[in-house]
Amino acid sequence: MTRRLWIMLVCGVLVVLIGNGLRLTFGVFLRPVSLELGIGRETFGLVIAVQALLYGAFQPIAGMLADRYGAVRVISIGALIYAAGLWLTSVAASAFDLYISLGLFVGLGLSCATNVIVLGAIGKLVPNERRGIVFGTVIASGSLGMFFFVPGAQHLLDLAGWRSTLVAMALMMVVVPLFALGLGEAPASAGGGAQQSVKDAALEAIRHRSYLLLTTGFFVCGFHVTFIGTHFPAYLSDNQVSPAAASYAFGVIGLFNILGAYLFGALSDRYSKKSVLTLIYLLRAALMTVMLLTPLTDISAIVFGACMGLIWLSTVPLTSGIVAQVFGPAHFSFLFGIVFMSHQLGGFTGAWLGGRIYDATGSYDLMWIISIALGLISAAFHWPINDRPLARVQAA
Repeated sequence: MTRRLWIMLVCGVLVVLIGNGLRLTFGVFLRPVSLELGIGRETFGLVIAVQALLYGAFQPIAGMLADRYGAVRVISIGALIYAAGLWLTSVAASAFDLYISLGLFVGLGLSCATNVIVLGAIGKLVPNERRGIVFGTVIASGSLGMFFFVPGAQHLLDLAGWRSTLVAMALMMVVVPLFALGLGEAPASAGGGAQQSVKDAALEAIRHRSYLLLTTGFFVCGFHVTFIGTHFPAYLSDNQVSPAAASYAFGVIGLFNILGAYLFGALSDRYSKKSVLTLIYLLRAALMTVMLLTPLTDISAIVFGACMGLIWLSTVPLTSGIVAQVFGPAHFSFLFGIVFMSHQLGGFTGAWLGGRIYDATGSYDLMWIISIALGLISAAFHWPINDRPLARVQAA
């Protein structure tokens, strides 16, 4: 890789490490925030669901703006909105305040300041045969942030309370625009096929059966990771797993996803991306089945976190890689933004439904069964995908 690409990669990794890493800590706030504000888990889950929905709904717009005006501007504005949302959450006094701060502001900020925009900027300069491992490295950085920030947030929360912890997180987001500067701007011709309009790119994708299958299947990824990210710490506590072990079980998801994202990203450069994706969803279903049938202890919780980490966000470099491989990088941020919107619709459903089922039944068991079934369905959706580049992309 060129020196410029290395600089972009390092800066992109730092942006995603902070932005996505902090997002993945919100699950540890469920119990203390719910208790202090007197709200149920369904309400907190719905706040995270609103956040996920806005994160996804605005993603295509943020991607289109980044394709047109550059990633630096979009990431910088998004990071400041994100920071404002975290600070407003720290002074929240009601569920409505949470919807505005942790839901609206953080959701909008996330759509601009995390992996989709970073991948779009870097993807314009990365050759297709290296895209899997490069994209995997970027996604793995968010998991590295999760590994550091989840136990760190839990420790700070125990020492200073959840409000002070959120203020510290807001200050971290304020520095993200400095790292965004290193992404620079790709040349206008870098993507190839720049003469294609956004409208033409959208119509071409919508008419492509495999794009629709990919978009639908990615809903399940969002459902899985947002349900687990929001409710897993509370689920472990409900099953008498110690708070320390619960935070480490959640944290090792991020640690092992560093290995998983890199490994599956490398595999996708060698084997068919859609086949590797099919395998990941089957492994998720199998792992959740084993966890549901096995008694939970401190050790088994950490083992589950490590195994889930290997396949946690490994879908993202493969899914984004298929979009870039089939349609080219010129409108990648916009087209992957649409796919990611489906992911966040799944996230909305997973976060809300998890809380709804728990408040109605006093257990997450039904939610795990639904998650297993969706994993099998998503595997079936990914298997027939055609991930060969379009003729115009091959010509470019």
